[in-house]
Amino acid sequence: MTGTGLAAIICLALTVINLASLAIALRRLGRPDPASAGLQDAPVTVVRPVCGLETYSEETLGSGFRLAYPHYELIFCVARATDPIVPLVERLIAMHPGVPARLIVGDERVSDNPKLNNCIRGWDEARHDWIVLADSNVLMPEDYIQRLRAAWRSDTGLVCSTPVGTRPGSFWAEVECSFLNTLQARWQYVGEALGLGFAQGKSMLWYRPLLDSRGGIRALAAEIAEDAAATKLVRAMGRKVHLVASPFAQPLGPRRAAEVWSRQLRWARLRRVTFPLFFAPEIGTGAVIPMLAAYPAAGGGLAGVAAMLGTAAAWYGAEWRLAARNGWPWSWRFPLACLARDLLFVPIWLAAWVARDIVWRGNAMDIRTKPARLAADAPAALP
Repeated sequence: MTGTGLAAIICLALTVINLASLAIALRRLGRPDPASAGLQDAPVTVVRPVCGLETYSEETLGSGFRLAYPHYELIFCVARATDPIVPLVERLIAMHPGVPARLIVGDERVSDNPKLNNCIRGWDEARHDWIVLADSNVLMPEDYIQRLRAAWRSDTGLVCSTPVGTRPGSFWAEVECSFLNTLQARWQYVGEALGLGFAQGKSMLWYRPLLDSRGGIRALAAEIAEDAAATKLVRAMGRKVHLVASPFAQPLGPRRAAEVWSRQLRWARLRRVTFPLFFAPEIGTGAVIPMLAAYPAAGGGLAGVAAMLGTAAAWYGAEWRLAARNGWPWSWRFPLACLARDLLFVPIWLAAWVARDIVWRGNAMDIRTKPARLAADAPAALP
């Protein structure tokens, strides 16, 4: 086979796979879930780990007090009493005396994951068997709990929602939206549609007796990322991870290039460590490789440039359609944001294979697998 033929096959194959994934996501996203019989009125505990102030902290945390669900409680968990988020949480609790809510200060060190450590005491003190673990930057609609509950099936082990970036306050925030929305959320729903659902830690609905039968919340310390541990645990049960019909928003505000790089590199490293076989082909989920292959496939020159532009139009036009269809952020800069994302992801993907440490909100984390970390920390053998 000639180089031109191979380039054409690479370009065509990756483009077809990409368009097929977008078609699956278009069909799956927004599809209403039938109500789960007998579950609608069961009381629910919402546990929200908090750490530091963000642009929309008051709005996202405040949304939890306005849920149109008859029986629920809120538990906020913070590691340190001196955290700047504490006064805001205490003020929100005082402003909504009709909603059972409390703040728990102090974590339990069960893992190298500070977020999981922060959730432990909240989980232990939850009054109800249905428990939602929700990040502080999730903006909860009034029917937040109903939508999570509606996705629960007889074979479900966990219901999740991937975050959808909204309210981008800068170009680099639009780039982050393109990462979160038409790339990561899309593939999350494709995986679920193909029976390979992965957990996402932004919003997770658990049935406590089910998780307790497998070691409880502390079992999620088996991996550096609690959602990776949740995925493996649910699959070991013979159950599935299901997603809500439409994912919940995460308002972004302004972002700098360095912030996008750092966050996406952290997530890429975690995916590489926890699911390396699934992470390896991620390099083909962006348009860079098929665009580069399109140039020699068309014979180079102006024809090659036209082929590259046509490939980009096919990829980003379909992504634009997915974003517009679901009401996600898009503007005239959308194709540029997608291109910047795909160019950025190439060095991110490469760096994810060589680095072992990440920093999450000031906490250094060793992302090697648990056996590798234990081996590294073991005392040297005696001669």
